[in-house]
Amino acid sequence: MAVREILKMGDPRLLRVAQPVREFDTPELHALVADMFDTLRAVDGAGLAAPQIGVDLQLVIFGFTHNPRYPGREAVPQTVLLNPVITPLADELVEGWEGCLSVPGLRGLVPRHPRVRYAGQDLQGRPIEREVGGFHAVVVQHECDHLIGRLYPTRMTDLTKLGYTEVLFPELAGVDDD
Repeated sequence: MAVREILKMGDPRLLRVAQPVREFDTPELHALVADMFDTLRAVDGAGLAAPQIGVDLQLVIFGFTHNPRYPGREAVPQTVLLNPVITPLADELVEGWEGCLSVPGLRGLVPRHPRVRYAGQDLQGRPIEREVGGFHAVVVQHECDHLIGRLYPTRMTDLTKLGYTEVLFPELAGVDDD
């Protein structure tokens, strides 16, 4: 398959609302997902949304066993999620540091729900529903934001908590360079 170019903040395609996936288990969809995983692995990402590579579909992938961009974070199961719906399991928000492949070199302190339920379909169109917490919940919320045209800085409540990864986390210097 192929490693695709990841769009960067400022590209208007990242601000669009993605369209639902209506046809499942097609050769084109399988090829797209394979390209997305190739791209994700090439940049050590935790997740990737189709709009980040210029594809206007409600499709996200995520998952890893170990990620040098997020050392010490628990593993997240490899998932292909189409037409997702996220439901917070409490009103509480917890702030955590996030980065984004479309906002390379920066990290910001972002409020997220610590536990969510997500539902959607897998690549074959079968239903998926999970209740998750921790980093898994953060990753799925972050990726699904891309489907509604949002990047994590638009979720931040204090922009003084946005900075370069190499300054905020010197131990990660070099791993966030996309």
